[in-house]
Amino acid sequence: MNIITAQLGHILHNCIRFNIKCSWSRSHFTYYPTSLGTGNRMNMFNAINNAIDLALDEDKSALLFGEDVGFGGVFRCSVNLRDKYGSQRVFNTPLCEQGIAGHCGLCMCRCFRHLAFMTSTYSTVKSYSSSSNRMRVNVELELLIENSFAIGVANTGATAIAEIQFADYIFPSFDQIVNEAAKYRYRSGGLFDCGSLTFRVPCGAVGHGALYHSQSPEAYFAHTPGLRVVVPRGPIKAKGLILACIRDPNPCIVFEPKTLYRAAVEDVPTEYYTSPLGKADILRHGKDVTLIGWGTQVHVLLEVAETANLKLNIDCEVIDLVSILPWDTDAICTSAKKTGRVIIAHEAPLTQGFGSELASYIQEKCFLHLEAPVKRVTGWDTPFPHVFEPFYMPDKHRCLSAINDIVNF
Repeated sequence: MNIITAQLGHILHNCIRFNIKCSWSRSHFTYYPTSLGTGNRMNMFNAINNAIDLALDEDKSALLFGEDVGFGGVFRCSVNLRDKYGSQRVFNTPLCEQGIAGHCGLCMCRCFRHLAFMTSTYSTVKSYSSSSNRMRVNVELELLIENSFAIGVANTGATAIAEIQFADYIFPSFDQIVNEAAKYRYRSGGLFDCGSLTFRVPCGAVGHGALYHSQSPEAYFAHTPGLRVVVPRGPIKAKGLILACIRDPNPCIVFEPKTLYRAAVEDVPTEYYTSPLGKADILRHGKDVTLIGWGTQVHVLLEVAETANLKLNIDCEVIDLVSILPWDTDAICTSAKKTGRVIIAHEAPLTQGFGSELASYIQEKCFLHLEAPVKRVTGWDTPFPHVFEPFYMPDKHRCLSAINDIVNF
């Protein structure tokens, strides 16, 4: 309790110090929409639904599945898709994340019938007469049985779009994702792969989620070669990233900040488009301090940049990292060398959060250009709290304090 009291006092001190109006609303951020000038008004879950709709329409082998997905999902991202594409392509799975990603006897019994549409493909392959082709069919069937469901579907050449209902529950499937999906191409010498495999994973703080519905586990997966990991900041980016991941020849994870599903509203193009993977977005140009974030935290930093300019006369550059794996080293280092000061902010805990990797790389590659050590503003090294969530978050007050500290280092 003393720690929480101290944090509250620090926040109030900064509000008085910088003459900031302190907001105690449930939301810890103000949303800054991206504008492309055209499109239909959509919130983020509408944009994700539109992206999946386009993917299912374009690719007849695509399957969408997960817990409650057939009913529209708990966040409504798949609403009406089962009615449009049928229960053989859009369906619920058992409450078993390990089975959604990989092998699980319970999930196999329930889900194997959804592979019926692929039997014609197997029949065609089996008709080949050479022993090498017969061997390939046997290996494919063996791999399918061993690694149902998402990995097995993708391994046969179909497109798998799997939803893990909350990021907090992705850990039972961790072994399947990092030891099977990510390594298939390498372990088979390029004979097999798990491209066309996309995991959609709602993540992050939502205002009332507590320890089992608020986590941001992107750093766990960033340590795994063979995966792509991205985090959208809003509807336009979410649609483009999902469609890019579905097309990518590598297994992908899209961590979707669930607090943005309804809070984020933009004019989203209705056509099929993709956003580049591995590229950061510079959302605000500046010369004094580089602010780096992803997902919801980007909007915190955009507000902080405006406040710093207005109250402290400090010109901040704001970068949305977008892609965690691989990440855009060129954009980050270019900005760090220009401003000489870097602050990284994310909701995940401080220790071994992905900000650690960014800070280490910047110190190594840009050391002679830096005017101060790289700073991190993050969640605390504790389980994600419930009633104390406002004190856990790397909010605008903590970020503004970090800007003041780094400039006066």
